[in-house]
Amino acid sequence: MKYLLGYDIGSSSIKASLLDINTGRCVAAATSPKKEMEITVAQPNWAEQRPERWWQECVNATAELKAEYGFDTSLVAGIGITYQMHGLVLIDKAGKVLRPAIIWCDSRAVEYGNQAFAELGEEYCLENFLNSPGNFTASKLKWVRENEPEIYAQIHKIQLPGDYIAFKLSGQLQTTVSGLSEGVFWNFKRQAIAQELLDYYGISADLLPEVVDTFSVQGHLSAEAAAELGLTAGTPISYRAGDQPNNAFSLNVLHPGEVAATGGTSGVVYGINETNTPDPRSRVNSFVHVNSTPARPRNGVLMCLNGTGILNSWLRKIVGELPYDQMNRLAAQAPVGAEGLVFLPFGNGVERILENRPADAELRGLNFNIHHQSHVLRAAQEGIVFALNYGMDIMRASGVQVRQVRAGNANMFLSPVFREAFVNSGNVELELYNTDAAQGAARGAGIGAGVYASPAEAFGGLERMLTVEPTDALREQYQAAYSRWQDALSPIIPQPISLAHV
Repeated sequence: MKYLLGYDIGSSSIKASLLDINTGRCVAAATSPKKEMEITVAQPNWAEQRPERWWQECVNATAELKAEYGFDTSLVAGIGITYQMHGLVLIDKAGKVLRPAIIWCDSRAVEYGNQAFAELGEEYCLENFLNSPGNFTASKLKWVRENEPEIYAQIHKIQLPGDYIAFKLSGQLQTTVSGLSEGVFWNFKRQAIAQELLDYYGISADLLPEVVDTFSVQGHLSAEAAAELGLTAGTPISYRAGDQPNNAFSLNVLHPGEVAATGGTSGVVYGINETNTPDPRSRVNSFVHVNSTPARPRNGVLMCLNGTGILNSWLRKIVGELPYDQMNRLAAQAPVGAEGLVFLPFGNGVERILENRPADAELRGLNFNIHHQSHVLRAAQEGIVFALNYGMDIMRASGVQVRQVRAGNANMFLSPVFREAFVNSGNVELELYNTDAAQGAARGAGIGAGVYASPAEAFGGLERMLTVEPTDALREQYQAAYSRWQDALSPIIPQPISLAHV
């Protein structure tokens, strides 16, 4: 029996999954730490984590995996990595981390990106980068250059979070085209580094790592890393991808018209497009998908809601640390629309769908004589769904077909209320599968190492667990609730998107 190992480098935890190559099934999984990793917020709208902590939790998760399932580590044929997107890790020539990572939900660089968007020209940026530089990794690096020049002067290479973990595994300083695109370091039109943006920011391209293919043997596990992890030196590192391209990959979403979703710390809908079609207001963003080639381009069009699982986690603390399944049962006790209670699920940094506006979470229509705990819990879940649906409407306006959505049977999609609201407010069919990000990374490693000849072979163990479809009666109720939610949003966005779902 041979195996594939996948690591999911999240902002809440690190997950490791071990797949049996022959069956394509997960035989063991481990998560570390058991409580969510802390995010340091030194100032409002800042968010940082220590990359060294990610590595330590990789070590801990691997130890737990080995304790659970005593596998022969020499039989691991490949290691894959998926990671929280848009983060910035800085290392010096000795490979030392220079400062905490500025992670995905940190908003400090918004003004740098907005200024670049205006001065380089909105049309130019959208035509070449498919995005505003916004709050992405390139803009975060500009912030460091301007505000921490003593640290900037010591930078040898910049890395995305997954690049850093790959570096710890192999000692190789590398990234991918998909990774460059997520940081707005990539020019889609020229199929090259976004030199124009780097020049505008005064950043040298020499700070970018070597580019390798997403599916390829990118390096091998070093003796030092193998000793720390308890694995076998020389094991190939053969896949890396950001969390949302990987989530889509893990669900076998690879071609135009296919759509994936996730409801973890952030909520994301990610659809595949083969044309360079940006949103003119950069509310949804395009990145190079994992299977894109110059001959057959595939872009992932992504809408992101920062305040998803983190809102549910916050509510859990407020209601007394109830188990999530109990919270879901309580939410189901309130009627559709929560009797007029509306939750705007913002409050975790600036939101792209709000054009990088800072926005707080809001609970509207609260009546002390009507509303109880169940109403608040339902309103929160519905509010998250409605925000995702608002983003899907923007995606539809950009030409992405959103009729069937695939998701892993995990996180917010475990809630019947959440699933019901999702399919009926968006008028979509939802398919849930027995997979997760770490399993996707393991399958990707199998392709990169040559274990699997094609994605079709890699997904032999993927099974659909549940299909949820909209119904006429519920669709009408949820559409009315969504309309009320849009009315509550209108003071923030004067002209909310309103499309007839087909």
